[in-house]
Amino acid sequence: MSLKKIAQKTGTSVATVSRVLNHADYQCQNRELADRIRQTARELGYVPNQNARMLKMGAGQMPAGGQKRYIIDILLARFRSLEEDPFFAEMFRYVETECHKQNCMLGKVMHVTDVPAAGADVSRTRSDGLLILGKCPAATADVLLRKYKGVAAIDRNPMDYRMDEITCNGAQAAVMAVEYLLELGHVSIAYVGDCTMEARYNGYYECLSKHKISMIYDYIVSTNQTREEGYRAFERLAEMKKPPTAVFCANDVTALGLLSAMKDWNGRRRRDVYRPAVISIDDIEEAVRVSPMLTTIQIPKGDMAHLAVVLLKDRLQGGHQECVRLELPCRLLVRESAGMYVS
Repeated sequence: MSLKKIAQKTGTSVATVSRVLNHADYQCQNRELADRIRQTARELGYVPNQNARMLKMGAGQMPAGGQKRYIIDILLARFRSLEEDPFFAEMFRYVETECHKQNCMLGKVMHVTDVPAAGADVSRTRSDGLLILGKCPAATADVLLRKYKGVAAIDRNPMDYRMDEITCNGAQAAVMAVEYLLELGHVSIAYVGDCTMEARYNGYYECLSKHKISMIYDYIVSTNQTREEGYRAFERLAEMKKPPTAVFCANDVTALGLLSAMKDWNGRRRRDVYRPAVISIDDIEEAVRVSPMLTTIQIPKGDMAHLAVVLLKDRLQGGHQECVRLELPCRLLVRESAGMYVS
C-alpha cells in the first residue's frame, strides 16, 4: 500500500502522510487528520517500500543481499483501544514509527482477551515477535512466551517476567512529583489514582513518610485513572472542610479531568475559589494544550519505543539470550498547574 493511496483516501498530500507516518513526534496542525492518516494506514496494511518488496516475495523471506524483515504484533495489555489511554496511544505511534525505521512490519494489534487461556494448546504464530504495551497478567505472559519467538514489554514499571523489558520507574517518578510539591511548601497533598499494588501510590506514600508527614486518608482518591474519574475526584476534594493544597495525579489523563472540574467548579463561584497545585506523570501531548498547562513528570516514550524494538529485533536475530531489563530516567517538566494554589 503506497503513501499516495493513503493521501487520496484522506484528502491530503503525500508529503503530509509521509511526515505523519515516519515521524512519531510530528505535530500536525490538524490532529484529526493525523489520526485519520494513521488509522487509514493500519486499515490498508501500510508498510514502507522496503517491506512492500518483502511482501511480494512472501512473509518471512529474505531479500537478496538483505536481512530478514520481522513481523511484530502488538498487545494492548491494559485497555481495549488506543483511544482509551493517550499515553499508550502515543507510545504506539513511536513503536509503529520505530518498526518502520528498523525494517520490521507491524502485524496484528491484540488485546488480552485475544490470547488463548492458560493451559490451552498453544502453537507458534506466523508473526516473529510481540511487543506488550502495559502490564499483562502473569498467566497471559506465559502463553505469549510459548507463542512467539521473542517478546518484549514496555511499561512504567517492571513486570519481572521472563522477557525483555523497557521501563521507567513509576515509584521514582511519583517521588519526584511529590518532592517538587514539598519544595513549593505544600504539606497537605492528595493522591488521585490506582491504589492497588501501584508503584506510583507507593512512591507517594514513601515520600511523605520520608519527610515525616502524616498521610491523611481522606486525601487518597482511588480511581481507574480516567479523565471522568479525575473530574469526580476534584469535586470530592473541593467539598472537604479542609481540602488539600496540592494534588498528585497518577497520570496526565486523570489530571486533565481534574483541571476541567476545577475550571467548572470555580466558574460557578465568586467565593470559595479552590485552585490546588496539580502535578502528574506521563507528559502526553495534551498536557501543553490545556490552561493551565500541566506540570508533569516526563516518561521518555520515544526512547522506550526505540529500545524495545531494537532489543526485540536483536533477540529474534539471536543476539542475546538472557532477559534484559532497561530502566530509563524520567524528568520534571515545570509548567503552570503546580504554582496556582488559591486558599
